[in-house]
Amino acid sequence: MDLDILLNLCSKNMFITKTKWIFFGLIFFLFFIILIALSPFAIVSAGHRGVITRFGAVDNNILEEGFHVINPIDSVHQMDVRTKKIETDADSASRDLQSVNTTVAVNYHVNPLEVNRLFQEVGEDYEFSIISPAIQESVKAATAKFTAEELIAKRAEVNEIIRTNIEKRLSGNHIIIDDLSIVNFSFSEEFNAAIESKQTAEQDALRAANDLKRIELEAQQTIVQAKAEAESIRIQAEALKSNPELIQLEAVRKWNGVLPNYLGSNVLPFLNITTEE
Repeated sequence: MDLDILLNLCSKNMFITKTKWIFFGLIFFLFFIILIALSPFAIVSAGHRGVITRFGAVDNNILEEGFHVINPIDSVHQMDVRTKKIETDADSASRDLQSVNTTVAVNYHVNPLEVNRLFQEVGEDYEFSIISPAIQESVKAATAKFTAEELIAKRAEVNEIIRTNIEKRLSGNHIIIDDLSIVNFSFSEEFNAAIESKQTAEQDALRAANDLKRIELEAQQTIVQAKAEAESIRIQAEALKSNPELIQLEAVRKWNGVLPNYLGSNVLPFLNITTEE
């Protein structure tokens, strides 16, 4: 009987101990949940940086990618620092006052170490606020240095000038230019027609020059051939003059072997045949 009582007491003690551990576990879990709720956190996405503001003021610290526990009174603004592309058109005039529309593509990214200053000085709409105007002004300044035809012929040089101008304008605004390319130049219909006419005239002139060279070459060949024939005739004439027998030999070569039916009284045979006795 005493043994049964002892076993019951042991079972009750084990149950109470187990219940206590479960209770403490629940308390710890609830405490952890409350701690997380009272301690805000921020997750900065890949390719971004976090700008911290406290009561509207920008903090000097910049959050890297990943998970961060922050002050409950802080706010985090994510700024994209990946390379972006902006393509825009700019209307301007060339040095010879031709209207030109330039399509430019620019690859850029925000300086990751200065995103807080960009957010403070410009805000999040920096592409519209500073990048597009910088492109417009840089294109106008560059195209004004060249004639319309030079813009086409010196495209690489124009491209480099535009890029340098944009980099100078954005150097103090925490934007880094990765690449720039001129997509297209568009001119007025009148200018395009003039360029086409000029190209046609140049092609016609080149064709005429080639024809003239061909005619001159053919004339020279004819002269050389005539001189050769004249020289050949002269040599033959001198040979016949110095050797009369060659005339008879040539006549024999050309004779068809048929004698005439009769000979006039004043006609002598062309062959001089000597009969030996």
